[in-house]
Amino acid sequence: MNKLKVLSEKSLTSNSRIVALLAQLEKINYECPEAEAARYVTSKILHLTQSQEKIRKEITAKGSTGMDVLLSTLENTKDLQTTLNILNILVELVSVGGSRRASALVSKGGTQILLQLLLNASKESPPHEELMVQVHTLLARTGPKDKKFGVKSRINGALTITLNLVKQNLQNQRLVLPCLQLLRVYSTNPVNAVSLGKNGVVELMFKIIGPFSKKNTGLMKVALDTLAALLKSKTNARRAVDRGYVHVLLTIYVDWHRHDNRHRNMLIRKGILQSLKSVTSLKLGRKAFIDANGMKILYNTSQDCLAVRTLDPLVNTSSLIMRKCFPKNRLPLPTIKSAFHFQLPVIPVTGPVAQLYNLPPEVDDVVDESDDNEDLELEAENEIENEDDIDQNFKNDDIETDINKLKPKQEIGRPIEELKMYEHFFPELSDEFKECDLIAKEPKPLAKEGNLGGPIVVPTAGEEQPVEPSSNSVKKNTNSQGEESDKQPTLIDMAKEDVKNSDNSLQPQEGDQNRTVSSNQYLTSDLVKALDRITLQNAPQPSQSFTAGIKKDSNPHLTSITCTKACPHISTCGNVLFEGRTVQLGKLCFTGVETEEDEDSESNSSVEQTSLEVPNVPPLHDSDLYVEIVKNTKSVPEYSEVAYPDYFGHIPPPFKEPILERPYGVQRTKIAQDIERLIHQSDIIDKVMYDLDNPNYVIPEEGESLKFNSRFESGNLRKVIQVRKNEYDLILNSDINSNHYHQWFYFEVSGMRTGIGYRFNIINCEKSNSQFNYGMQPLMYSVQEALHARPWWIRVGTDICYYKNHFSRSSVAAGGQKGKSYYTITFTVTFPHKDDVCYFAYHYPYTYSTLQMHLQKLESAHNPQQIYFRQHVLCETLSGNSCPLVTITAMPESNYYENICQFRNRPYIFLSARVHPGETNSSWVMKGTLEYLMSNNPTAQSLRESYIFKIVPMLNPDGVINGNHRCSLSGEDLNRQWQSPNPDLHPTIYHAKGLLQYMAAIKRLPLVYCDYHGHSRKKNVFMYGCSIKETVWHTNDNAASCDVVEDMGYRGLQIGTRELEEMGAKFCVGLFRLKRLTSPLEYNMPNSLLEFENDLIETSCKVTRFSQKQLHLRAAAGKKQQKQQQFSGEPAQQKVPATILQGSSRSQPLLWRRGGVPGRHT
Repeated sequence: MNKLKVLSEKSLTSNSRIVALLAQLEKINYECPEAEAARYVTSKILHLTQSQEKIRKEITAKGSTGMDVLLSTLENTKDLQTTLNILNILVELVSVGGSRRASALVSKGGTQILLQLLLNASKESPPHEELMVQVHTLLARTGPKDKKFGVKSRINGALTITLNLVKQNLQNQRLVLPCLQLLRVYSTNPVNAVSLGKNGVVELMFKIIGPFSKKNTGLMKVALDTLAALLKSKTNARRAVDRGYVHVLLTIYVDWHRHDNRHRNMLIRKGILQSLKSVTSLKLGRKAFIDANGMKILYNTSQDCLAVRTLDPLVNTSSLIMRKCFPKNRLPLPTIKSAFHFQLPVIPVTGPVAQLYNLPPEVDDVVDESDDNEDLELEAENEIENEDDIDQNFKNDDIETDINKLKPKQEIGRPIEELKMYEHFFPELSDEFKECDLIAKEPKPLAKEGNLGGPIVVPTAGEEQPVEPSSNSVKKNTNSQGEESDKQPTLIDMAKEDVKNSDNSLQPQEGDQNRTVSSNQYLTSDLVKALDRITLQNAPQPSQSFTAGIKKDSNPHLTSITCTKACPHISTCGNVLFEGRTVQLGKLCFTGVETEEDEDSESNSSVEQTSLEVPNVPPLHDSDLYVEIVKNTKSVPEYSEVAYPDYFGHIPPPFKEPILERPYGVQRTKIAQDIERLIHQSDIIDKVMYDLDNPNYVIPEEGESLKFNSRFESGNLRKVIQVRKNEYDLILNSDINSNHYHQWFYFEVSGMRTGIGYRFNIINCEKSNSQFNYGMQPLMYSVQEALHARPWWIRVGTDICYYKNHFSRSSVAAGGQKGKSYYTITFTVTFPHKDDVCYFAYHYPYTYSTLQMHLQKLESAHNPQQIYFRQHVLCETLSGNSCPLVTITAMPESNYYENICQFRNRPYIFLSARVHPGETNSSWVMKGTLEYLMSNNPTAQSLRESYIFKIVPMLNPDGVINGNHRCSLSGEDLNRQWQSPNPDLHPTIYHAKGLLQYMAAIKRLPLVYCDYHGHSRKKNVFMYGCSIKETVWHTNDNAASCDVVEDMGYRGLQIGTRELEEMGAKFCVGLFRLKRLTSPLEYNMPNSLLEFENDLIETSCKVTRFSQKQLHLRAAAGKKQQKQQQFSGEPAQQKVPATILQGSSRSQPLLWRRGGVPGRHT
């Protein structure tokens, strides 16, 4: 206790003493300015500040006048020793206190006083060394905290004073060191840097820095930092290049690298690199760097540093410099326009398509000198491993936040008479159901007819098996109104009546995709050779025959296929047009197939039979039906092949696929390998292996080279160049009638060997970042695996990264922006089977023909007594493909008046998807939605009884068919055409909007409009309405934190089709909750069903974390040009904000509102 008391007394004494000394100094300063007294008091204060931290705190404490007294004394005193004492006190204060005390000194006018003191001291001859050291030290520490320091120092003439001091005292390290530190601070002001450069400061720095030496390393480090700051000025950088200092810097760097064996001077080496980084921001500097052999020097030195982790800053900075100086090249293409051309019926007057049509072909991809961006700062990248995170906070242009822009307009955009053309899409509003059997209460189970859930039937090259018209025939859904439509009043004119639709369509139940798949027997060589010659024709071939028979097996999961073969080999790259009604599958290559045996089999006229057991195909998949549909699908390249993944189908693998952990340093390793191409050019093969621009190009038949193909529906691969023995550069095709949008890829690879790591580089990507940098892997489908009972897409690849490359985009292709570069997706794959046929894709492919097949299978399998299903053709696309429109609801309980009224007055739910072709995940979600709505689930039945679903499952069929990423054949983003769609250029958008306008005209606006999308850079599954305000305005409800539960089972996993389809079903579950809030009939629902629904909601609606290209529900307004609000002036009809389901790749959660309304992601 006594000890504590003594300490308190001592503390009080010390504090009282410094206060007394400051008061005494203030009194001396204002009353009796005696030099001796001021010298004595300041020496005492200096002693206390040097020995006790609490004294320093007392002087700089908030409300203390200590700093003011010291600065006032410094400004007024003429005594040298007093001045030195105060300067030493201030140095002590700012040295220990850091930036806060330096800022306090600046706020009290300290920098101006110090600059004036510097000016006064410089007038003495010679200047006092100690005074200059202290003043420069203080200014170097306080200057960065003063925003106007650069201007103040220039006006006071401090720049010249400091520079002359350095020139006159080069051998005096104690004085030169603080002067260099202050010069570095001066140089942060661009005007000061130029002024110093004109006075020879750059040449002065090169007198200080030099080869390796153990002496004066501190001075060397400060001089290099100062030089790097000076060279950020373009004027100074040019001066350094003109005087040959780039070669000098490289020589010095090599010398320090060679002698610094213990890596004690890493900061000096990094300082040299920082100077090189600054000077190579100029095109002139980059040229000097290349001429001085800088690429090879930095490459070799950085490779020496890889083994030492602490030298990573040197490796990263060297890599940045080399990438910056790598000569910019144009893509090895004749033009960056798409390899395919589609002549538009109408050429737009303005916009990118009009510009593309008016552009001379020789200038569409010119990388000229102006594109090198000489006068602009190239982007600063501090850490190579964290490169390209620039879109962490990018603005999402699809969200509209201005509530005034979201208010519905009162007028209808199209005349009422014109909207009558959409009446026949609403037969449910006029059908009397007089001839329908409305007795069945239970949906019938999914019928196993045709090949639904059955075997993969290998099609024939000779006479084809007849297709059952009930399930496998390709039906073109025409919507002729017939004579009856002329006799009945319209809905607009009368009381919501429409023509009867004579179609009796069908649809299925939800299939089990998780069933166990049995392993398969190995292929015999006879069947392999037979499959290798598959072609699909309508007309029989008189000279050859190939038949396939089906033999049922006792195992329900296996089916035997008996093949007879005697047909010639058909190349995978044939260009047979669909007018010839011929479609062919890609070549199958397997181990153990010998050419000699193949030749013998071709000459053998006898019919041999082999048996193969093939696993069940996925639900709703029918290989024969798929082929028949493909024959009627119209593509611009006139595809004549079917990809095996689309033929065999896909089921989710029975295992989880975690996010790939990225190895440390993989990106800089890949970049270094790219730099090797420039350094060791003789090692580059540079052989074209695939080229859509030159269809007559003969690919060399070499056993060790891979073979490529993308001539099938949704395929996208334009050119392949073999760079090294096992490395290939791949170039994607632009969207048709466009010169950009490179992201979606889908291609075939064959001719591989096992145990070899093949590197694939897709070199013309455009987005600044990708989920490939964060654990996402590309997808691969192996034909051998499919034939061995594993027909699924799986995530593959190692050493995956996404980075900026040296291929330059022209300003025309980059929307007028100069200096833009392409990006590379690189991944390495080791194939499990020799001579397999594998397919790679950006995301799970879902083709237009697959959609048509699924719709036909759903139609053929549903119970027409229970489910009302109609499929119409909304319109034809530019290339003549049909855009399907699906109507789903429950059949009325009877044809009595009250049941028909309830049927017709059900609210509408409008769903659409796939306006962007590359967002294939939206189609998988839509598939889950369709299957759920057609299932026998009690919730699905309740939804059908409460709503009428109008669904456009694919808004951009042409883009999907032709392998586009974002546009239709018009070369435009259809999702940006809702404001004023052109019926000739954007027919699907024009008629989808017309449907909604018609619904508005008959006072039946949909309760919910949801558009399904995908996102390439965000994670998770999320949704949002037209805006934050709009969502709150309509729902008047907020999702509380207790309403959101994360399903931990999804953490760290890559999303698959199972999760995507599940999300489509869970969206329907959210609509079921909405049904309870909006339907008065819900009050009469049995308690047991309500309890079941509550349990279902609680267990189903969870936040899921996926890593991949995922989905989000986003606003139908905003960039959609407020399409929903333009249709009607009846805001009361819109109880719930329009939303869009879209995919993502960042970590926003999926929020389900308690009321069943999709909330906005946060």
